[in-house]
Formats: sequence, structure tokens, C-alpha cells
Amino acid sequence: MSDNEPAVLLESDLTGVELIARGKVRDVYQAGEGILFIATDRISAFDVVLPNGIPRKGEVLTKLSIFWFDFLKDLLPTHFLTANVDEYPVELQQFREQLEGRSMLVKKLEMVPIECIARGYLAGSGWKEYQAQGTVCGIELPSGLVANGSLPEPIFTPSTKAEEGHDENISFEQACDVIGEDLCTRLRTLTLDIYKKAQQHALTRGVMLADTKFEFGLLNGEIVLADEVLTPDSSRYWPLDSYQPGQEQPSYDKQYVRDYLEKVRFNKQPPGPVLPEEVVANTSSKYQEAYKALTGKEL
Repeated sequence: MSDNEPAVLLESDLTGVELIARGKVRDVYQAGEGILFIATDRISAFDVVLPNGIPRKGEVLTKLSIFWFDFLKDLLPTHFLTANVDEYPVELQQFREQLEGRSMLVKKLEMVPIECIARGYLAGSGWKEYQAQGTVCGIELPSGLVANGSLPEPIFTPSTKAEEGHDENISFEQACDVIGEDLCTRLRTLTLDIYKKAQQHALTRGVMLADTKFEFGLLNGEIVLADEVLTPDSSRYWPLDSYQPGQEQPSYDKQYVRDYLEKVRFNKQPPGPVLPEEVVANTSSKYQEAYKALTGKEL
């Protein structure tokens, strides 16, 4: 790590502040009438949190989400309030060193208990299901599609939210059973509208947005965009200039880490192995490249 490289934060410690949840990456605290999100530098792969942190990862997740919240604000309300620590409740300001650049204050919402996924390309679990059944989340697709190739049109593929382990893909009808047909239909429209708008922007920046997942909440009956948005942790981004359908794509996400773990035959059970310095450095670079590519700015 260079002298000017920020310290890695694996776990926040806000003594005296109520911790609501500690996820794979985020620590969530009560903050007055709102909620405080802290994006740590933890990284998970195959649902296992690894021992190393990735320098600047939390900063990328936070600042890229803020960029997209601003970009999408004309489409729908978002839960974002501020990332200026000076505007946080006074009891949080003593923790500025842990909060600066990697945290945001957000509205408290009634969260919708499904994840909303938009897919424009046939990748990941979608490709596996298509190979086996010719469908993705029960949606029948034409024959002859190739791995990582574009779909005839983007599709909405919801999933369950798992507290631990893998989320499970479900059909639109199953999602309706969970949250009701009216809300599910509205979320499908919003998910695809957001995806298309973000996809168009990414293409102007030389980046392909293959798929992404969103979380929504309700505030006084209004749908609000929540959680992280269009980050390399929640999205599959590919460089446009090297794209070739039918092949594996270089990506801006943690696929690099997954590939390393496959190479060393990690058994996908905790504890995860310590990542070599080279893998950590290259992964950090990929996250920072994604931020610069999409926003046109350096961190």
C-alpha cells in the first residue's frame, strides 16, 4: 500500500451508536430519524466474506451509488439524504475518520422483500438456466442464444432476499405472490426503465451494463429506490471495446477474485483464504476503473 493509499476498513466501530445490521459489505446504524450506511472494504465471493479488505472499495460503492442516485432522481425518489458528515447527527461526527467518503445518511423505508433484477444479456445463473431449460426465471427465450450474448429485449427476473447464503431466482408470478400483483408490476416497469436509462449512459462511457439488481422500499406508499445502486457489487459491467458474445468477458466486478478462488480450488465454505497482494491490488484497480469509466472522475 502506498503512503497516500487510504487505510482499509474491515469493520466499523461506532461505540454508543445502535448497530442495526452488519452485512457482507455494509454496516448499518440507527441515525436519528434516518439510517447510516457504511460501506466497508470487505469483499465476499461465493457468499463467503474473505479475510482481506480491498483498498477504496467502500469508497467506490458509496460514491458510485451517489452518482447514480443523482442521475436517476427524475425517474423516481431515492433514499439518499446526504454524504456530508457535517450534516450527520452530532453524535456521529466524532467517527469522521470511519465515515468520510464511505458512508451516507438515508431515509428509513419499509423494504420490499424481493430483489429486482434486470438482465439485458445472457450471463451468470441466467445462462445456466437457459442451457438447461431454455428459460430464465421461467421466461421462455428463443433458441440459439449464446453465453453473454444480448437478449431480444431486457427482462425482469426477481429473486428472494436471503439473510444467509444465496438469493434464489423466482418467477414473476411467485414474486406477485410475495408482494402483490400491483406492486410487482410497478416494480417490473421501474426496474426495466432504470436499467435502460443506466445502460444508455454506460454505453456513452464505453461500458456495457449486462445486468443489475435493485432494492426498493416504500415511504408513505411511494416507491423509493434504496440500498446501493448500479455498483460493481450489484451489477455486471463489461468493457465495450473488448466485448465478444459467446465468450467470457473481462469485467469490472469481483469476477477476478472468483476466478482466483476457483484456480486455488477454494471449497466455497468459510473461512475464505487470504488473497495475495497482487489479487487485492488488481481488484482495487478494477473497482476504481469502474468508477472513473462511469462517472468520468477520479476518486
